[in-house]
Amino acid sequence: MAQTPARSKKFRVKKGDTVEVVQGKEAGKRGKVLHVLVGEERIVVERVNFIKRHVRPSKKTPQGGVIEREASMHISNVRVVCPSCNQAVRVGVRMEGDEKIRFCKKCNVQVDKG
Repeated sequence: MAQTPARSKKFRVKKGDTVEVVQGKEAGKRGKVLHVLVGEERIVVERVNFIKRHVRPSKKTPQGGVIEREASMHISNVRVVCPSCNQAVRVGVRMEGDEKIRFCKKCNVQVDKG
């Protein structure tokens, strides 16, 4: 069990971002971020890192059996995909007025949708 740090960390990856896996057995795959588990420093990416779960019959799964679903991976194993240069890049943060803007460190273009 991972311990929750006294002060929560801030990550530059948000739910809904398109990311590319850069390390591990799933390297090179891209997907959308489903969950960011801040206290555990982990991330769940759509259609990446599938595991098989053996489930007992219940109301939710009356048949039971083996279910495949996405498992979490460490947040350092993914990079955000820049919408303009379409590459896995590091993301920087800068202030524009009163709000923080995430930007691509390669092409200096805003990464946020809004």
